[in-house]
Amino acid sequence: MAKARFDWDPDKDQENQRKHGVAFAVAQLAFADVRRVIAEDVSHSFTEKRYYCFGEVGGGILTVRFTYRSEVIRIFGAGYWRKGKQIYERENPIHERTPRRPRGRS
Repeated sequence: MAKARFDWDPDKDQENQRKHGVAFAVAQLAFADVRRVIAEDVSHSFTEKRYYCFGEVGGGILTVRFTYRSEVIRIFGAGYWRKGKQIYERENPIHERTPRRPRGRS
């Protein structure tokens, strides 16, 4: 598997840290989650295709907004948002354990 390359605007990174408390250097870790979910952002994809990556980072589900530019993943937003967690959990259902039968005496 090829190693992914990431890029971002340093000013946008600082703004994201102030607003959402997440650095883009941390956000790229969402792509390393083997259960990550990638979805197209159809409501904002007018001039270029934009995407979401939902992945587990630091014990929470991180939503990363990004696009591809010349085979580089360009991050422009990230945060721990409820909707991203809901999508991640819907796409990665946790199978319920089969209840054990009570052990009775016969």
